[in-house]
Amino acid sequence: MYLSRGASKVVQMCAGVQAGEQVLIITEQSRESIARALATEVYRVGAEPILCVMEPRSQDGQEPPRSIAAAMKASDVFLSAVGRSITHTHAVKDAIAAGSRGLVLTQFTEEMMIHGGIEGDFASLKPVCIAMAQALAGAEKVVLTSPGGTHLEYSAAGRRGNHLYCMVEKGQFSTLPTVEANVSPLEGTANGVIVADGSIPYIGIGVLEEPVTMKVKDGRITSISGGRQAQILADDLAAKNDPNVYNIAEHGVGLNPACRFCGFMLEDEGVYGSCHIGIGTSITLGGKVKASCHYDVIMKNGTIIADGRALMKDGQVLL
Repeated sequence: MYLSRGASKVVQMCAGVQAGEQVLIITEQSRESIARALATEVYRVGAEPILCVMEPRSQDGQEPPRSIAAAMKASDVFLSAVGRSITHTHAVKDAIAAGSRGLVLTQFTEEMMIHGGIEGDFASLKPVCIAMAQALAGAEKVVLTSPGGTHLEYSAAGRRGNHLYCMVEKGQFSTLPTVEANVSPLEGTANGVIVADGSIPYIGIGVLEEPVTMKVKDGRITSISGGRQAQILADDLAAKNDPNVYNIAEHGVGLNPACRFCGFMLEDEGVYGSCHIGIGTSITLGGKVKASCHYDVIMKNGTIIADGRALMKDGQVLL
């Protein structure tokens, strides 16, 4: 019962589910309480919920089963409440292209259905999110810096900006509860250093104990250094035996004042004033790379200059 308010917001405000629509809810055993709360709300508004429980993916970014991918394409709406992300997959990309609309609630906990980012005023955050995405889109030169030591330069020439503000229409998907604008840097153009001092909410790392430093040359990470958590990331990426996991795939900007660092990806990535660099797969963001994973590394209080225009300074939006 206590999940019902969050479920109502997801189904009605975020997904805009209408009576008579078919809503596919993808989940795994660890998230069934959340999925069933969503299904109950879908049924309450007069739509038809279809609940698919799949075996957890072995890693983030792994495709769902073919049958579920087909069901996503056939749905009016899909909601993904899973522990391991299926966001950066062909299944999501194909479903959106087919006209479905989707929301991903990766790593959601019951607590996240009640408190935190889900309490954000998504409608009022929509304009600034769109404005940030538009400012990043197509920029010939973007410079990202942070007090922690990040200094990364890249080109987004020809690339679209993506605005994810937790509300979707036909042919759109959004993460939840992060409100973020992002762009996929042109392959091979990113150079500099990334210093993550917020969170790496994957593979058990979470909120950072100490900074993780990544050197970047010609669009790929060339070294990872720091303490225990840096070594976890380095070892995991090396074990993938896939050079594409080092691709600089995304520059995202967190814009939800209700989010807080807690170690869960879609809460951490939305923290207002934070920036994250996605590495690995970029196909769902406008890039060309499909890797065996997509991880985000998050820094606090970003400063962003796009083609000479200041978009954010020390974590404060200037648009």
